Amino acid sequence: MPNSKQVLGLYKQLLEKAYKFDNYNFREFAKRKIVDSFKANKSLKDDEAVKSFYNEGINQLAMLQRQTTISQMFTFDKVVVEPLKKHH
Repeated sequence: MPNSKQVLGLYKQLLEKAYKFDNYNFREFAKRKIVDSFKANKSLKDDEAVKSFYNEGINQLAMLQRQTTISQMFTFDKVVVEPLKKHH
């Protein structure tokens, strides 16, 4: 069974991958989904349920890796709500 440090590490890895989406909408959706999922399951106590949630997170991390790689192959225009980088 994964301990709390491993689960927290998975959470951080998932968020790091979500930040790599080039498209603002995909990035925000992934971040929101990760945070909501972990909040909804923070009260899990059953060892099997925690293990299942952790394994699903590992699968989601692999999926995010593939999707962010694909996302970085294409460029998107910035959305109005997305901050632009300042030029010096």
